Amino acid sequence: MQPTRRSILAATGALFAARAAYAQGPADLATATPSADPRMADRFVGAADAKTVAQEWFSFTCPHCARFSADVFPEIKTKLIDTGKLRFVFREYPRDQTDLLAAMIARSLPPSRYEAFKDTLFAAQPRWAFDRSVDPKDELAKMAALAGMPREMFDKVAADDTLKNEILAQQAQAEKDFNIDSTPTFIINGKAHSGEVTYETFAQWVGA
Repeated sequence: MQPTRRSILAATGALFAARAAYAQGPADLATATPSADPRMADRFVGAADAKTVAQEWFSFTCPHCARFSADVFPEIKTKLIDTGKLRFVFREYPRDQTDLLAAMIARSLPPSRYEAFKDTLFAAQPRWAFDRSVDPKDELAKMAALAGMPREMFDKVAADDTLKNEILAQQAQAEKDFNIDSTPTFIINGKAHSGEVTYETFAQWVGA
């Protein structure tokens, strides 16, 4: 499991301060006032009326999240989501400024492109997130361009403090409601489960 996200975010003062400003929100995510910004609408796969709903709180720069996306999620999709048993909601949990930028770009793409872009970021994670020989912002801009976002729009999104604060507000609320401090964390039937997981264990969590 990754080190606690609170400790990582605390090391980036501006990011931590922005999150803290939203720490006194409603006590329950389910009753929180939805954002008017369509970019903050749920990004999910699966039937809207599925009996069980799972949230994954993930970080784009988290290797454990990348492994879950590549190795476990495909089986979940085939056996639980595509069969109508589960609706799977994606929730970003940024752990630094680069992570937050990735979340902002993903949220600004058309919803139909969100999952593919997320998967692309995870697949290319070693380069854009950890290769010190490249500029992560430039690498994200290149991948955004491939997803249909020109550089002018990318720069506009990167400077959008409204979207930034919306994502951080949602994150702060999740920390308050579910004590999330690491990724990936899954919220199923109101209960939080953290860390890397096999398909078999995930299936048990959702009662499949």
